[in-house]
Amino acid sequence: MSESFEKLLATFQRHLEVERNLSVHTIRAYMGDLSSLLQHLEDLGVHELANLELSHLRSWLANQQIKGASRTTISRRAVSVRLFTKWAVTQNILEKDVSVTLATPKGHRTLPEVLGIADAKTAMESMATRASEEETPVSLRDVAMVEILYASGARVAELCGLDLQDVDYNRQTIRVLGKGNKERVIPIGNPAMRALRKWLDHGRDQVANAQSEKAIFLGSRGKRIDQRAVRTVVYEALSAIEGIERMGPHALRHSAATHLLEGGADLRTVQEILGHASLATTQIYTHVSTERLQKAFKQAHPRA
Repeated sequence: MSESFEKLLATFQRHLEVERNLSVHTIRAYMGDLSSLLQHLEDLGVHELANLELSHLRSWLANQQIKGASRTTISRRAVSVRLFTKWAVTQNILEKDVSVTLATPKGHRTLPEVLGIADAKTAMESMATRASEEETPVSLRDVAMVEILYASGARVAELCGLDLQDVDYNRQTIRVLGKGNKERVIPIGNPAMRALRKWLDHGRDQVANAQSEKAIFLGSRGKRIDQRAVRTVVYEALSAIEGIERMGPHALRHSAATHLLEGGADLRTVQEILGHASLATTQIYTHVSTERLQKAFKQAHPRA
């Protein structure tokens, strides 16, 4: 890629980091999409963004489709380029926003996998049994992590970022730092709070060292636990459920949301707990709940 395009990408990345305050993962996705676009422009002989035309964008998306990109991926990449060209207009790099009329397919929204309430209970009880048998700091930590993920619906990154001062024991809440560096307070129930106290009272001090700082959850070497380690723990925990294929931490988040709605929580409350910027994102769980109810009805009702 030409030096001018690389400088342009670097400037746009700073805009996303400083002014838009987007998460690292979101920025990485945007930059990957735009790198692909700019490389495509160079292949077409377009070396200045000022010469960008709608036909170039259509050519790029068509090329992505030929390479096997899904409708969802193409839709996301169109969002990336719209944000980019809108910014380019404000910087006087483009005279007009050529992506305004860019038509793209709507991505298929797949319903997330969720655990049944009984299955979630089985997973938690299985971990608690293992912890009581092993009586190791790691087993206490693992129980606390899985209980909190299911109780709060928190993201893995939010769990890993928890510090000691983020727990309110009186109100039984945790404070997490979500996407866009937005803080929110999430309630957790008695089982999760008990598991957390056991880890903090009887496990954490045994693995903590100078590198631990204020992190709640620690890896085997005493550093703040990383997301990969958490995912491994959850995969193993959920493998105890018969008939469940490989499911990770996001399944616990989906399950928490679905079970809240099935228990009578309103959408706005679930939106706030999950930290969704848009209510439309939360609404997918109403479809999950409906599907589960229909399945239960067909299995149980004699006239289904």
